[in-house]
Amino acid sequence: MNKSLEYSVDALNVPLERDIFLRTLIRELSGTLQQVIGLEEASGFISVVGERMGRQINQNYKSALEVSNLSPEQVAAVLVDLKKRIQGDFYVIEQNEEKIVFGNRVCPFAEKVHDRPAMCMMTSNVFGTIAANNLGYAKVELQETIAQGAAGCRVVIYLKSTEESEDAEGREYFRGLEA
Repeated sequence: MNKSLEYSVDALNVPLERDIFLRTLIRELSGTLQQVIGLEEASGFISVVGERMGRQINQNYKSALEVSNLSPEQVAAVLVDLKKRIQGDFYVIEQNEEKIVFGNRVCPFAEKVHDRPAMCMMTSNVFGTIAANNLGYAKVELQETIAQGAAGCRVVIYLKSTEESEDAEGREYFRGLEA
């Protein structure tokens, strides 16, 4: 390739770097899955990935904190911190012995999450895996999501089986063998 062409292409204002590339890759993968096999099955595939990532992230935080299990307060702090590290803006709205309610103003996938609700299974499974593997049980309800057009997200993690949690639409998680 001649040098002048290489330099002119190099100088182009093309919105492409690793973060955008990877978010676009995940968006297109989840969109293709949603179109080909449907939202429910696509969510299932993404759930498997989220569960595996949740186990790894959980282990990283437990090692860094030098604990064998996270307390409920530590679980909430870890979940807020991990989203902050990947450029989300999650915060605790409410926390008690039965549940933790999170709000979120910014999705880590940014605009790439619009119309891709299957991508929300990453949050559900990472949150559910970390909470259940430390506290024994979790049910994650995605009450509102940016992916489905809301201005922000509202995610509830039920820590105990209660009448409220049984009525909630969500996925249940249980302590794994690797916990």
